[in-house]
This record gives sequence, structure tokens and C-alpha cells, in this order.
Amino acid sequence: MKIIDISRPLHNNTPVWPGDTPFGYSLKWTKADTGSVNVGQLTMSSHTGTHVDAPFHFDSAGQRIIDLSLEKFMGPALVVSMEGAAEISPEQLEEVDFTGIQKILFKTNAWKNPDRFPDSIPPITKDLSPYLKEKGIDLIGVDLPSVDPLDSKELASHHSLQEHGIGILEGIVLNGVKPGRYELIALPLPLKEGDGSPVRAILIDRNE
Repeated sequence: MKIIDISRPLHNNTPVWPGDTPFGYSLKWTKADTGSVNVGQLTMSSHTGTHVDAPFHFDSAGQRIIDLSLEKFMGPALVVSMEGAAEISPEQLEEVDFTGIQKILFKTNAWKNPDRFPDSIPPITKDLSPYLKEKGIDLIGVDLPSVDPLDSKELASHHSLQEHGIGILEGIVLNGVKPGRYELIALPLPLKEGDGSPVRAILIDRNE
């Protein structure tokens, strides 16, 4: 069994959505000061690094993070290569075998510099959601900061995924991951009011 970490490391230079809260870590207390412990302080957006979106993020009447089923964030997953694609659409998945798969993760490698927020990304098309729903998919993951174009205000793909009961995992790292079948675990924090949550996302390869 091999565990593959597909989470973005968090540090004080972690790129965030332009204008969003920068990530910050500092020692609130030091062992020298307290005589016993170091205690850190975190400042961050709920959409920093590898994270999940709750429907409340783009729908004021939508579910918060605490309301989401944990089963949606763990289970059989398929990594599919979309390198070089301008967008992610059903036409590109016609040869994919979805048997026994609940989660699909798209490897675009379009976020070239991990220390810089990308200028553009290949979004998913709105018609991908009903297609994936028919295939039994309940979670989509992308190695990008969003499933929609970066300048989108309508967030059509976010809304379409919500309407079809498909969860959203963004900002995963798949650079060294081969396309294929894995088990995914990407659990959000139990944030009662959360519109999103950072996660520690891993893939389990039981063939190694």
C-alpha cells in the first residue's frame, strides 16, 4: 500500500486568490516565553491551498461545510489526465471506464508555478455535471484553484455541480500521480459556518 499526499504545502508565501486573506503562520507563544510549549497562530482564507467548497460559498441558501456528508470526501477515485486541454468536457471522457468509481480527479498540470497564482486555467464545461451524475460520480477534484474560469462571476460550473449533487475539491497536486484508480481521503474541518475548508488530501494506491 502506498499513500500519496496530493495537498499543497501551506507556508507564508502560499499563493491565494487575488485580494483574499494571505496565509500566515507565526508563533503566538514560544517555549522560551512560556517555559513549556510553542503555540502557533494561523491566519488564512477558507479557500487556501487544497480545499473543498461548500454550496454556501456561491449560494447564500446553500449548505455549510458542517452539513456535508463525509462519505462524499472519501472513496474510490479515478485520476484522469487532461494535460493540454483548453477545457474539461464530457467528450474527453468517452473512453473512460467509470465502473466502481465515485470520485474523479482531473490532472491538467496547468498550474505551472506553485508559488504564483495562475493567470488562466482550463475550466470544466457546464454540461460535465449531468454527465458525471449519470456515471455515479459524487465528487470532482481539480489541480486548479477553481472549476470555473478565473474571471467568472456567474460560476456556472459551481452551480451545476451543486444541482447534480457533486462535491468540489480544488487545489490538489497531481504532478507525480499516474492516471488510474485510487482511494481518496480529503476530509474537511467541522466548520459550522464554513463556506469552504482546507483539507489534507491523500490517495491510497493498494497495488504498491
